[in-house]
Amino acid sequence: MKRFSWFNATALTLGFAFLYLPMVILMIYSFNESKLVTVWAGFSTKWYGELIQNEAFLNAAWVTIKVAVFSSTIATILGTMAAYVLVRANRFKGRTLFSGMIYAPLVMPEVITGLSLLLLFIGIGLDRGVLTIVLAHTTFAMCYVSVVVSSRLVSFDRSLEEAALDLGCSPWQAFRLVTLPIIAPAVISGWLLAFTLSLDDLVIASFTAGPSATTLPIKIFSAVRLGVSPEINALSTIMIAIVTIGVIGASLISKQASLKQQRDEQAAARG
Repeated sequence: MKRFSWFNATALTLGFAFLYLPMVILMIYSFNESKLVTVWAGFSTKWYGELIQNEAFLNAAWVTIKVAVFSSTIATILGTMAAYVLVRANRFKGRTLFSGMIYAPLVMPEVITGLSLLLLFIGIGLDRGVLTIVLAHTTFAMCYVSVVVSSRLVSFDRSLEEAALDLGCSPWQAFRLVTLPIIAPAVISGWLLAFTLSLDDLVIASFTAGPSATTLPIKIFSAVRLGVSPEINALSTIMIAIVTIGVIGASLISKQASLKQQRDEQAAARG
């Protein structure tokens, strides 16, 4: 049976072109001399210089990074704890309600989540700013971390923990020295997913952000409403480059870890 045909090649090419051709065009026009993003007037890098001198974009980028780091870290800690309770704890009163509250943000519209958090912050008298954005992003990112970590804990071999307990470890030591290193890839994946969701969020941040804290997606959306600027093309190109470098780096690290594991297994088999 012929698995690869011209039809498959054409469909694959059109699919990749649909996904990545707009990004390529955007990157090309970020080096455009003209202020008009649809008219090519020559090669230039001046818009990157203009972007570096744009205090509004720089401040928004700094706020976005701070919010993403803090919210993803808190969401990873809370999500890992919630996943551990759901997988390891026996049946307890309120377990169904607890799991439903953990997974509710997965299906809840972002508009509803943002509006409810806005009303909560207004009700308790908390001024909107970086703190409110961090709390909001932690709320909806924690469930994603919990799902990722739970999937790893379900397939975890509990006999390893039992062996550590039999050798004299306390439950905390067994978790810290045995369980956590094994589920670390899932925890890291959850952190990266939460970080990405925080960087990309616009709807919830628009409800919970205040005049003193504006994230980069909000700033870009506000700027695009007045017309696409070449500086936005330059900013988007930088973000694409950072993501590409991160993906390549993660792939190389994962490949090296896999090769190291194979070598260790071969050495153990020979020994």
